[in-house]
Amino acid sequence: MSTTEAVAAEEGTSDRWEPIREMPPSAKLVAKVLDYNDTMTQSQLAEETLLPPRTVRYALSRLEDADAVDSRFSFSDARKRLYTLNI
Repeated sequence: MSTTEAVAAEEGTSDRWEPIREMPPSAKLVAKVLDYNDTMTQSQLAEETLLPPRTVRYALSRLEDADAVDSRFSFSDARKRLYTLNI
């Protein structure tokens, strides 16, 4: 048991990062950036993480499959989607 798991077990809470713990590093990085920033577009995530857009798309799809990220259309530009961390 890791230190984080031990603390969570001791406090009687679950680890909110558990859904992404076994994901690729790119998905973890995208999740962490979304944790620090409320809502971002895919291009903003690519710029902030320094990952290629294709890698960000893959990371977001993995996070969405795990219900760790919510997405919605941007009101200011319907061509863009806004992503928010859901854990």
